[in-house]
Amino acid sequence: MKRLVIFASGAGSNAENIMRYFAENPSVEVTAIFTNKASAGVLSKAEKFGVESIIFSKDELNDGSVCDEVNKIKPDLIILSGFLLKFPDDIIAAYPNRIINIHPALLPKYGGKGMYGMHVHRAIAENKETETGITIHYVDAHYDEGDIIFQQSVQLDGSETCDEISAKVQMLEHEHFPRVIAEIINNQ
Repeated sequence: MKRLVIFASGAGSNAENIMRYFAENPSVEVTAIFTNKASAGVLSKAEKFGVESIIFSKDELNDGSVCDEVNKIKPDLIILSGFLLKFPDDIIAAYPNRIINIHPALLPKYGGKGMYGMHVHRAIAENKETETGITIHYVDAHYDEGDIIFQQSVQLDGSETCDEISAKVQMLEHEHFPRVIAEIINNQ
């Protein structure tokens, strides 16, 4: 049985999509959702799928407490899905090449600290880009600099609003993220 752990900070649409994708797979289990927000929408989605939720503070993330909880689960893969805090070095060191993130742009463009969600889409709209997309990458000690696993682009005409860009990117995320996760764990 392959064990997945998801870290999320928000509504959890990608986390929900991942839980749904693997719900009927007898060899893969989403074991836990970790979140730093007690009000995160991802918590109700985890409950719907019967997945344990672990809520923690930023201090607990940085003092090793969260790493201890992750180590109890011994996941095969850790997935960052809209997780907004810098991922701690202790977990990165304990799970090399087993932590992945999805970024709502074609890295290396529009990556780095503070570049997430609508901040990315706004920058793309302001720059009238003709292309954007998603990047799934390994997590290392630097924001959005880990090795790229997969990218998929979508064309823009330069007139899209932030919400329209977001919708196009979210379609790519939902289509590709679970499939790429499955490929990674099948190749472990």
